[in-house]
Amino acid sequence: MANLNVYSALVVLFLTCGASMATKDNDQIIKENNCETKMGLPCVLEAFRSIFETGSISNKCCGELVGLGKVCHSALVKRTLENPLFKDLTPATIIAKSIQTWNNCLVLIDSPSPSF
Repeated sequence: MANLNVYSALVVLFLTCGASMATKDNDQIIKENNCETKMGLPCVLEAFRSIFETGSISNKCCGELVGLGKVCHSALVKRTLENPLFKDLTPATIIAKSIQTWNNCLVLIDSPSPSF
């Protein structure tokens, strides 16, 4: 149960953190594109874990992530990295995992479903 609370807190931070610390560019991008409203909470958790921790992302959540758009995805990741809670993370590693997650989801979404 404590794990769920920690993840919930991290998701809230992922979506809203760094508002005062973020660059105007990221905040402006997020606001103008309504980035914080385009994914459901379960998929935000999956995406967060796949980028900031070790985890995978489901087909459904890949669809939501791609629907979010690359601009929003990048801006949210960058804003999260600006938060002091994540100061111990290596930005280059997180950016690489973010790109990998994005690219994997694009391939998954663009691939035709096998027919049975």
